[in-house]
Amino acid sequence: MEWSSTALRVLRAIAERGSFTAAAAALGYSQSAVSRQMAALERAADARLFERRPGGAGVRLTAAGVTLLWHASAALDEVDRAERIMHGAEPGGGSVRLGVFKSVGAAIVPETLALMRGRRPDVQVVTREGSTPSLVRGLRATTLDLAVISSRPPHPAPDDQSPPLRLDVLLEGDLLVAVPARGELGRDGSVTLAELRDVTWISSTQAARGEPELGVWPALPQRPVVGHQAQDWLSKFALVAAGCGVTTLPPYLVGLLPDNVRVVRVREGAPVSRRVLLARPPGAQTDAVAELADCLREAAEHLPVG
Repeated sequence: MEWSSTALRVLRAIAERGSFTAAAAALGYSQSAVSRQMAALERAADARLFERRPGGAGVRLTAAGVTLLWHASAALDEVDRAERIMHGAEPGGGSVRLGVFKSVGAAIVPETLALMRGRRPDVQVVTREGSTPSLVRGLRATTLDLAVISSRPPHPAPDDQSPPLRLDVLLEGDLLVAVPARGELGRDGSVTLAELRDVTWISSTQAARGEPELGVWPALPQRPVVGHQAQDWLSKFALVAAGCGVTTLPPYLVGLLPDNVRVVRVREGAPVSRRVLLARPPGAQTDAVAELADCLREAAEHLPVG
């Protein structure tokens, strides 16, 4: 079997991005070029490497594709590391690649990095944000060493590939509602579903594929009135403080609330829980990865959860 490093990098990009189109955009190739690379790779491997997901949801690796990706990624990582060493860019302890889903980054990443600098100043930690599905693909493609991902009841496995990812619970708590500090809603620290019936909601902009939209209480008995959409929490908090509406709040962001916003609990119905997981690929991990995982756990222990 003969294949080029370019084809293997395209394979990894497709696995990480979830589609030929997204991989082409990330690599700066045309989609036809990506398709040609993969057709040649499948001929060389004498195996089908991808299968279409239903509903136009991109592609996923076959068992043969997973096997090839695993070994190809290890080889590509070593080539990339050799290049960094040759150019003097590889620190003594190497590097660790950490992914976090967007809403938790500001809450947990700064303290984690501070702890890691104190314990392993020789290790370079590279971080990136993304949706939970994209981070899971990054773990499978071995472009991430660790990822902090979200999980919602009934807490299914983050993907259906085998062997499963290694998962640990970092945080768990009940969803809250952020309201204006000077408003009358929830003065006793709680609200009913009836009180939420006529409020204006501030939701997230369109969620990534596979991720539910955030911002609206999920158990409302009627269609919500969404008056505003915002992507970042700074904008959401400012809108809430100005009395423009209310929004749901994951429990791990309570410590980041400004003084002009407060949180209330919904006292009717079953609590809506949110879970934050630390995900790692199956198999052995380096000492640096294990140390960063310990720092993430310690940072999580310091976070208020409502």
